[in-house]
Amino acid sequence: MQEPFAPTDHTRVVRESHRGVYDRAEIYLILDEGFVCHLGFVAEQQPFVIPTLYARVGDDIYFHGSAASRMLRNVSAGVPVCLTVTLVDGMVLARSVFNHSMNYRSVVALGTATLVSDPAEKMEALHAFTEKIIAGRWADARRPTEKEMKATSVLKLPLQEVSAKVRKGPVEDDAEDYALPVWAGVIPMRLVADAPVRDSRCDPALPEPAYASRYERAGLPDIKI
Repeated sequence: MQEPFAPTDHTRVVRESHRGVYDRAEIYLILDEGFVCHLGFVAEQQPFVIPTLYARVGDDIYFHGSAASRMLRNVSAGVPVCLTVTLVDGMVLARSVFNHSMNYRSVVALGTATLVSDPAEKMEALHAFTEKIIAGRWADARRPTEKEMKATSVLKLPLQEVSAKVRKGPVEDDAEDYALPVWAGVIPMRLVADAPVRDSRCDPALPEPAYASRYERAGLPDIKI
């Protein structure tokens, strides 16, 4: 059984504290389901928040981008970062405007990211990115060349100071509002893939892979590095 994250002064959920989650397994499920994180940091005395793809591998988060990126240059220099991931599960329509809400799952991770210099670890991180986007794709597509590897920076953020906040369930109205003649309820929301669109220069004779025609978002197993 995995040990939960110990809440700190920075990660302890204060507002609506009953929604705070520190269970490592539940937090990892949220991270594995998400596609995009928002990475916050300060560079040249200016705050920045950058959306970027990420992948969890064990107890680490990897993210990558161009080696010329200002964001990655600053982060790799040891700038403290705040990484957030949010999943929207539903719109909660209450009888009063004040009590309208959203069902969601969110994760906040704090720490210092480091540049991945080991070529094998860097390649496995790119493998994790690819498989996170769509499982099975790594085996079909061309692998990165040495030139592409040099042009790409990969950074690692150890998951140490982490917490989640989750809101789920029905409407929570004030007692006196339940008698109001106003429709109330939850509109569930989920990410759904449409039918694949073949690239115009793709050979028509190539069969459409099952992972494209029958795409399903699912949690990924840990990829060990």
